[in-house]
Amino acid sequence: MKDLTLSSATRLAASGSRYIDVLGMLWHEPFPGIRMKVLYKDSQSKETLMLFETGPGTVIPEHVHGGVEWAFILEGTMEDDEGVVTAGNFVYRPRGSQHSVRTPNGAKYLGLFHDSARTVASGRLFPEYEE
Repeated sequence: MKDLTLSSATRLAASGSRYIDVLGMLWHEPFPGIRMKVLYKDSQSKETLMLFETGPGTVIPEHVHGGVEWAFILEGTMEDDEGVVTAGNFVYRPRGSQHSVRTPNGAKYLGLFHDSARTVASGRLFPEYEE
């Protein structure tokens, strides 16, 4: 996936600010039951902000965070073996944390990643950054 630059959903202001038409962006499905829109991505600093939407009963496989992950829940719930995060609430996961995630009723949330997480079973990195 290329870094977010100017696309049909982005307007660049004179100041360099980027205005993103999130509703006009297409959803991508990186894993079954999970849709996402990349709102910001910088491979050099290894930072990505994404809007996620998961269906009821979705399980995000066990993974290890290579950097910090922040998640703000807009709708539904997100849970793992350590706790439940409900709409309007926030969870911070430090580098090295390992878990799987469940969304029993589905969820919509913002996820901000520094670096990638590595899926335990396959070794797949997410998000991926260009070298």
